[in-house]
Amino acid sequence: MALPPAFLEELRARTPLAQLIGRKTRLARNGRQWKGCCPFHNEKTPSFYVYDDHFHCFGCGAHGDAITFLMRGEGASFPEAVERLAREAGLEVPKPTPEAAARERRTRDLHAVLAAAEAAYRRRLRQPEGRAALDYLRRRGLTEETIERFGLGWSGEGRGALAAELRAEGIEPAQLVEAGLMKPRDPDRPEAGLSDMFFGRVMFPIRDRRGRTISFGGRILGDGQPKYVNGPETALFQKRRSLYGLDQAREGVFRGAVLLVVEGYMDVIALHQAGFTGAVAPLGTALTAEQLEALWQISPEPVLSFDGDAAGARAAARAAELALPLLAPERSLKLAMLAGGEDPDTLILKGGSRAFAAVLEAARPLSVALYDLLAEGRRLETPEQRAALRHRLEAAARAIPDKALAAEYRRALLDRLFAGSRRGGPARPGAAPPRRSPVDPEAIRLERARNLLAILLRHPALLPEVEEPFAALDLPEGDCTALRAGMLRFLAEAPLLDSAALMDQLDQYGLGAAMAWALRPQGLSAASLQEAQPAEALDGWWHFFGLLRGEAELVADRDAAQLLLAETNDATAQARLIRLTEALAALRGGDPEQGLRV
Repeated sequence: MALPPAFLEELRARTPLAQLIGRKTRLARNGRQWKGCCPFHNEKTPSFYVYDDHFHCFGCGAHGDAITFLMRGEGASFPEAVERLAREAGLEVPKPTPEAAARERRTRDLHAVLAAAEAAYRRRLRQPEGRAALDYLRRRGLTEETIERFGLGWSGEGRGALAAELRAEGIEPAQLVEAGLMKPRDPDRPEAGLSDMFFGRVMFPIRDRRGRTISFGGRILGDGQPKYVNGPETALFQKRRSLYGLDQAREGVFRGAVLLVVEGYMDVIALHQAGFTGAVAPLGTALTAEQLEALWQISPEPVLSFDGDAAGARAAARAAELALPLLAPERSLKLAMLAGGEDPDTLILKGGSRAFAAVLEAARPLSVALYDLLAEGRRLETPEQRAALRHRLEAAARAIPDKALAAEYRRALLDRLFAGSRRGGPARPGAAPPRRSPVDPEAIRLERARNLLAILLRHPALLPEVEEPFAALDLPEGDCTALRAGMLRFLAEAPLLDSAALMDQLDQYGLGAAMAWALRPQGLSAASLQEAQPAEALDGWWHFFGLLRGEAELVADRDAAQLLLAETNDATAQARLIRLTEALAALRGGDPEQGLRV
């Protein structure tokens, strides 16, 4: 028998098409889709395009989905292609049983039942009984075109009216129960009969990615509770996998819109009407992993929009925690925060599309926003408090499975932690990031060197441990190399490694101005503060050393230290090997064992 369409649809949704096809031909991102040379005919100019759910070659006309690709590209039969894709997606192919055939027939029937119910709700909106609901939608600023496009309707007052109306179309109450439109009045007393799931509510059809209605949400008029109700889980509708507005957002993103996740039905509708046609919303619950996967099928970097209050911050933190283990170089997020008390619907009513465009313009990549989410509400005045935050930042980076991406996140997070000044302390949680100037690699290198030198100026007791790598490090010429020479000279001559004594000696060497530059508070790491603990200062020093030295040089240093330790079995060589391994691990993302394996 034929496989259930619902199973095939989920199989296609769970198969990243660009990743599948990228095993056969090199693909490059081209706007919202991918482009490459067609694997089915020889061509030198790419004309093969891969979209979120299908491919098309404008040269030879090849067209299809993931199943078609395996059948055409590898000569697999339909069952073989389905079996392979199901195995990779973690799905079990349904067995061809009479019971499965009956379930499939019922599923097809449920689509028809829900379509009939939607038509009935829409008719009622235009009848006298729906006047209050229609007036409500108009007061919310919705146009007639928008009301029609989203299929909005009115449930009526219940009392079996829907069942009576649809009986004329051959739809029985039992089918309405299976579709989530009616429910038993008392589950323990079948004789009590059925009641409508929705009554006295404005109705919002919930559709799948193909535009078929799979359930409804309803909003009560007035002050009753709950304000919004979604249909129950059914054979067609699972909240954790569904997103409101997904069918229309797919089309919007294909035409260049930003894929945008907001909180509610009215937010989605208002955004679409204002021109932000990539908006979707979860269905009354926090964002799920399945919903994130569905979003990434459409766009590599969706924007999550949250209210700018405490609840919005908590929702953003939950979304970040959920997303980290799922991130990949081609799958990330942006976060956009609204002002406190505003949501997209009210913001657009007050300020129009320009007001929300400004929110989108200020959206920050997850790699930038994550620090503020993790540091929110934490005091960062003592070494212990900063160390606790550092552990939290490193744990977040370790949650990312891709090692290279984890290393980039770790570096970005720790750079923020070490970027505090003596005046302001570590980077302030919740502070809006400054506008970025064009990247100047030499200026960045100079600042890293300045931090490394400032740590030693405040903590010269570290000099004996880092003398050899410090002496060999390639520093910017000028004040940096002069200060290093002065410090190494002081180390050779001084009986006591004291910060005040070191600075007095450097001043006698004529390096007072260089010291003042190195200790300028703005942009200095917390590790360079006088009150930093020795371990914190040493960690900070190796952090900047790793950034300045570079990965290839650190690998060579580590390998040389391994050889020296093998030859001498010396404690100093062992300590150096450990530190170099830690520096290399820090540069790569915090896994010391990885550093030892290379």
